Amino acid sequence: MKVRFWLLLLAALLAGCAGEKGIVDRGDYKVDTRRAAQAAYPRIKVLVIHYTADDFDTSLATLTDRHVSSHYLIPANPPEKGGKPVIWQLVPERELAWHAGVSFWRGATRLNDTSVGIELENYGYRKINGQKRYFPFNPPQIDVLSKLARDIIHRYQIAPQNVVAHADIAPQRKDDPGPLFPWQALAAQGIGAWPDEHRVAFYLAGRNPYAPVAERDLLLLLSRYGYEVTPQMSDAQRKRVIQAFQMHFRPARYDGLPDAQSQAIAEALLENMGRADLRDESKRRGCGTFICLWHLRAWSSERACA
Repeated sequence: MKVRFWLLLLAALLAGCAGEKGIVDRGDYKVDTRRAAQAAYPRIKVLVIHYTADDFDTSLATLTDRHVSSHYLIPANPPEKGGKPVIWQLVPERELAWHAGVSFWRGATRLNDTSVGIELENYGYRKINGQKRYFPFNPPQIDVLSKLARDIIHRYQIAPQNVVAHADIAPQRKDDPGPLFPWQALAAQGIGAWPDEHRVAFYLAGRNPYAPVAERDLLLLLSRYGYEVTPQMSDAQRKRVIQAFQMHFRPARYDGLPDAQSQAIAEALLENMGRADLRDESKRRGCGTFICLWHLRAWSSERACA
């Protein structure tokens, strides 16, 4: 009889638990989570890579004050605990961190709202005889970055073209993580985009890689890929956009000049990754100067948008 009693009690408890499946008790009220909307997607769509431009202790102090923050900070030489490298998480991924600043990528602004930011301890660059000399990244730092980045990309299903440099989303203000960051090696591990060399050669079509091309044609491709280009930009600002692209995808030469190889790389990327979908952005802006620019293919905005 005792055995039967306990079996019946256990069955009742299990039935009660089954009845409460999907019901979350939050103290003063309960929430039914059994029906999930299909029109939903993760907040996180972009992964942004930075360098700190300072040593670890100063970087940690800066990133934990009230003015700027990042989700993660990776030391140049990550310490180990229990045989595993240690990184610093400063902001939970579900919360917004102030790392991107004024930014734009593939039609979206306010990248802080939709991104995870990773800061790498690195001094950035020093100017020597008027030239920027960038500091390399330590292999152990890049190794742990690759583990973290793959995890984030997997959990949020971040597209390769949305793994970006701070310079990609804010080229007028930022250089990081600079031309020595190993984008190609990381892309081989499934982290970020990289052009297929055979398709680059196809689009180059035997031209001298550094042969000049029309700036407008190259910027059209870059805007389609995701960079912000507007008719109001000065010559220097347009050069900064090209330079950011070259730092990411052609780091051997990032002079900001429009050339055949940069154009071929952009065409190969667009073939593989597709162009930025600007439809939502155009709805927010009406017609908008950004959309009008490429519809008219002109640097002027003489014609008003209807």
